Amino acid sequence: MNALLKIAAPAALLFVGAPALSAGKQDFDLVNATGYTILEVYVAPTTSNEWEEDVMGLDILDDGETVTIQFAPRQKACNYDIKVVWDDGDEAFWRGFDLCTVSQVTLYWDNGRAWAEYE
Repeated sequence: MNALLKIAAPAALLFVGAPALSAGKQDFDLVNATGYTILEVYVAPTTSNEWEEDVMGLDILDDGETVTIQFAPRQKACNYDIKVVWDDGDEAFWRGFDLCTVSQVTLYWDNGRAWAEYE
């Protein structure tokens, strides 16, 4: 699966859609290298107290797959947190990605430890 998702401002509401004519500067690829299927992905500004809605909708992100998350061009915030929920109900989150400078986030999971690498 190589899905394409888009964030609508001001809320971090994401949906599956066609490529935008003018992409947001926060657009990034999310790579699942956790060894597990991800059912839900949430992306919210670091300053927010809410996770908003699951950006995957009805889609899933199998291990080894990548999804492109796009932001509306008018979205101003750069620092975002990411939360995932795996198919067994476990969840993890990562804080403080500067998505204005990051183009790819790869998520990992091993023996109860979650981490991410980004470029």
